[in-house]
Amino acid sequence: LKKILKMALPFLPGNSFDKNLGKDKFHKSHAFDYRENNPVFFGEAKPGIGGELLPGQSPYKNVSSFPKGAGGEKPAWVAFDKQVLRFYAYFQETVQEKREELYRTRYCSILFHLEDDTIQVNEQKAENSGIPQGTLIRRHRIPCPPPNDDQFYTVEDFNVGNQMVMYSKIFQIVDCDVFTRNFLRKLGVRVRDPLDLPSDPYTEHREKLAATMQPLRPYEKLDTLKQFLEHDRQVLRFVCYWDDTENMFGDPHELELHYFLADDTVEILEKVLPNSGREAIPVFLKRAPLPKEPPSLHQPGVQTKKTVLNVFGPTGHGGRYIFDAHKTGAVHTDYYHESDLCIGAVINVWGRKATVCDCDEFTKNFYRTKYGIVRFEPIKIAQPPPPAMKREFPPYNGIGSDEDSLSSCLYLIPKPPRKDFERFMDKDRQGLDSNILRFVAQLETTRPIDMDRRFIIFYYLADGTIAVYEPPQRNSGIIGGKFLERSKQLNPCNMEGKSPTQSPIYYQAEDLYLGGTLELCKHRFRLIDADEYALRYMENNADQFPHANISLILAKLKGPASSHISMVKTAFSEVDTEKKGKLSIEKFRTLVRGLSHGLLNEHEIITLGRHYGEHGTPPLASLIPIIQQDLRRNNYKEFQKLLNSLSPHATGGSVYVEQEMLKYVCKTLQVPLSDQLIDGTIMNCDKDSNGHVNYHHFVMFLNWVEHPFDGAAVKATPRWKGSWTGFGDNRETVTMINYNALLADLSSQL
Repeated sequence: LKKILKMALPFLPGNSFDKNLGKDKFHKSHAFDYRENNPVFFGEAKPGIGGELLPGQSPYKNVSSFPKGAGGEKPAWVAFDKQVLRFYAYFQETVQEKREELYRTRYCSILFHLEDDTIQVNEQKAENSGIPQGTLIRRHRIPCPPPNDDQFYTVEDFNVGNQMVMYSKIFQIVDCDVFTRNFLRKLGVRVRDPLDLPSDPYTEHREKLAATMQPLRPYEKLDTLKQFLEHDRQVLRFVCYWDDTENMFGDPHELELHYFLADDTVEILEKVLPNSGREAIPVFLKRAPLPKEPPSLHQPGVQTKKTVLNVFGPTGHGGRYIFDAHKTGAVHTDYYHESDLCIGAVINVWGRKATVCDCDEFTKNFYRTKYGIVRFEPIKIAQPPPPAMKREFPPYNGIGSDEDSLSSCLYLIPKPPRKDFERFMDKDRQGLDSNILRFVAQLETTRPIDMDRRFIIFYYLADGTIAVYEPPQRNSGIIGGKFLERSKQLNPCNMEGKSPTQSPIYYQAEDLYLGGTLELCKHRFRLIDADEYALRYMENNADQFPHANISLILAKLKGPASSHISMVKTAFSEVDTEKKGKLSIEKFRTLVRGLSHGLLNEHEIITLGRHYGEHGTPPLASLIPIIQQDLRRNNYKEFQKLLNSLSPHATGGSVYVEQEMLKYVCKTLQVPLSDQLIDGTIMNCDKDSNGHVNYHHFVMFLNWVEHPFDGAAVKATPRWKGSWTGFGDNRETVTMINYNALLADLSSQL
């Protein structure tokens, strides 16, 4: 109407319409903006005054617009995630200088991703097309053709029957899938019916040629796929024997034959024994068909898959030839088949006669099922066994430890010997438990100057090492100190009669006992005493130390006393002049040594005395200085904490606690005292009728800060590396021995 009015009415005042009537926006759109902090010119896409389009300007479409449904509004990349519209299309291209075709029709599919308006074009692959096919246009936003190349394709541009121009290629959309058709209908788009795809002239030409082609006559079909699918990964295994001793430097060979049922090929492996003098190449025959008779070398063209019968016409273009159905003159080679293999058969392996001796269980089941063979008696291979190679090591050269020298024989680059970590963690020092056995020893010598020397022998249970220390003695003329460095020591008694190349035997914990001897670095030591920890450890582990096992000791005494039990009782009663049923230590030692006729050693006699003896209470005057000196040396001052920890365990609100609870609290608070010192202190503390200990009295003895003991009256025993030197005896004092209990145990075992 506006165009008609403009053409009909002259442009005079009163005859024209005011375009600004009813208009309330007169702003001018800005032509510049920022994108990624860079100024960019946007004038071409901006409208004119008041938002009106400029002459010749079309509304700018940036992305697809979808109708809004009920509920919250979601962005397109969330609402249409992984939703794609598929259109089927084709395009044609001109073919130059080719007689068979003037143009070529190429079929493709267009994928439109709804989440970001990106488009991807894929071409269907055709067999033997000679054209690189697949993805023609990778996924991205495709601009519209000029003059609207500043805009991009949206979902409104797609429909069946539309032509899409993408990078100078015209794609004709002919159809779409069901999802695309339903989606466009929901948008209000009327989707057209599918169009017919035009045919490709060259494709039709190729199909006509393929239809006229006929197979070669006579047609010979070699179908091996069925055999491969039925017997793939199925192998018959045979053990073969090839005797090559008749030839010079020949040896018997043990072979393993593999017959592959998938393609009737044979592979032979050889079992090469170690140190046989032959190169370790296991493949004796590469996998291939095995001929029964080795064929001679043929001339080129003699052995072929097909045989030409005759030739008609000129040689070259225009000639014709046919194949011989009977293969006249063809060379046939007979190969080994599964039916030729059985136990006892002799196989010709390219001139080498191999005898089949045995097969595996799968092979037996195969022949039992297919051929009905039930007997599979293996043939023994008469092959002498290889000589046993005994590995010998050179004797110990005295440099370093024996393990170090042995590692230099086992490895080119010597490795440090491995330590027994479990033994170390089990027998390492744990709190006040040192796991160290200490003995006093003297030299077995005739030299007067060495007879009075005393040594402390340390045996470390964590690693089985031995260290020897000599306490210094004034005016002896011998400098004391370290006598032997801590190390493992060989036991020469167990090495007698053994080869020097055999593994050495070291001293073990059970080899150390009172009265026994040790030979260390050509010095013989006799053990004459041990500390309380060593004796108690051996008695607690009596199964490991037979000399501290009271059951074994009583079994030894059972023999001499079995027939003279009355005489033994008479001897004990005669020595006991006071008739109290108890003897002193010296009398008991002398009497037991005479009654056992030398069957019991010194350690076993001491074990008997400790088992049947009565332990006296250590004197308080000599015990408190040692306790307070140990606590002062370790700077232990937590006596108030010890009182607070013991008070909740007092019985009935009193000051008395159980002895076991007192020991447990001391160990929990890590009081740096040995069990012997704690037991001695408990013996001297005040007790109630139930044997509970006055813990205030106990803590008072330990408190060297508030209740120090005058050490001038009692001189502390000199110490070294713990609390014992061998000259002072901190063992539990055995005053008297109850021989009636011993006689009662002997009588019960008889």
